Amino acid sequence: MFHHYSILLLQQGVTLLWLTSIVPQLTPSSCQEPGTGCSPPTRAQFGFLYTSFGIMSIGSACIRPCSIAFGADQLKHHKNQRLIDSYFNWYYASATISIAIASTVVVYIQDRFGWRVGFAVPVLAMFCSVLMFLLGSPLYVKVKVDKSPFSGLIQVLIVAFRNRKIRLLPDDCYNYSNDMDQVELTDGLRFLNKACVVRDVDIGFSGSNLCGIPTVENVESLKSLIRIVPIWSSGILVFVNLLQKFPTLEAEKMNRRITSSFEIPAASFNLFMLLTITIWIPFYDRVMVPFLAKFTHEPRGLNLKTRMGVGIILSIVTMVVSAIVETIRRDLANSNMRVVMSAMWLVPQFVLLGLTEAFNGIGQLEFYYSELPNSMPSLAMVMFKVSMAVASLIASLLTNIVDSVTGQGGGVSWLSSDIDEGHVDYYYWLLSFLTLLNFVYYLICCRL
Repeated sequence: MFHHYSILLLQQGVTLLWLTSIVPQLTPSSCQEPGTGCSPPTRAQFGFLYTSFGIMSIGSACIRPCSIAFGADQLKHHKNQRLIDSYFNWYYASATISIAIASTVVVYIQDRFGWRVGFAVPVLAMFCSVLMFLLGSPLYVKVKVDKSPFSGLIQVLIVAFRNRKIRLLPDDCYNYSNDMDQVELTDGLRFLNKACVVRDVDIGFSGSNLCGIPTVENVESLKSLIRIVPIWSSGILVFVNLLQKFPTLEAEKMNRRITSSFEIPAASFNLFMLLTITIWIPFYDRVMVPFLAKFTHEPRGLNLKTRMGVGIILSIVTMVVSAIVETIRRDLANSNMRVVMSAMWLVPQFVLLGLTEAFNGIGQLEFYYSELPNSMPSLAMVMFKVSMAVASLIASLLTNIVDSVTGQGGGVSWLSSDIDEGHVDYYYWLLSFLTLLNFVYYLICCRL
């Protein structure tokens, strides 16, 4: 039911955004007509626009964490782990294809036919999506959730703190649930075990929980969440590298012509990364996984931690390649030679970025989903999206710091608005060094 409301909320947000382009009262007066002045948007117009953005943000934020977990729920009855592992690959591939279509076809329609037609396309697409979802609703596997898993986690922290002074004894009893999928209490993060210890003779039987004692399952769920936080943090810097905008500025300074009449837009070079992900994921899932499984005896081809580690290594290589290419481009731009470097030199780093995301990004999703308990599958996508949001903030903060420090004393900043004057290559070398340190940190996290 929550998924139903979320997708309808997103549909409403997209529709409201479309209305800002077709209802005259919601659009500022045109500045295109000669002899007329441009009046700024009114507060009401701004309010309506921001409302549409807010509704879309809430709707998409609710759908994205739930959709991947909801899709995996449809496959659990098959009892085929390989099928679920493959699902994550294809989910990521389909999401990448949708981004590629949105950044090319939809943008072209908006540019060619205007905002009215351009915004109508996602409205129509969302309508079809909602219709298909609602028509298929009776066929879906719907896992019932009795209560929020987060309330149990908070309860564990509170009770563990309350019982912090007690000593655990070998003959202690613990509060197990009555569920079929009971788990064993582990010795890791042992202080949390104090939350589920049972020492009250008034509790008649295990699982009754009459005194508000958390279950062993709650304790182990919290332990799983705590254990993956260090590895989660190691993936943030990978997304910092993926979110760099400087390659677009480099492409603007380079020769982007394919023929005498066709020039690739600078912002479209990101498509090489999206195409790499789209091509690599099916190839990896259908060819590489069966091949690697023969040697690693791992159904996924590579262990998830190995897969994420390969992604971090590729991220280091990407930054090194980016630094070398930018050094060559900058030297040519500041030389007396009238040679404009071809923008095709940027393609290898975009391909490497695509492979980085395919290895590390999908590896993160699968790792979170496999480590978290069955009661918290949607949290896997939440953690993934939060890491991207944190990476965006860190990328902005890092560029501001580098720009401020390197521009002190009246010098030219590495990240000068004129990249021919600046040293973006030095910034790439800095990122490669930080990512190398991050890889060492990742190896330490894997041993925890």
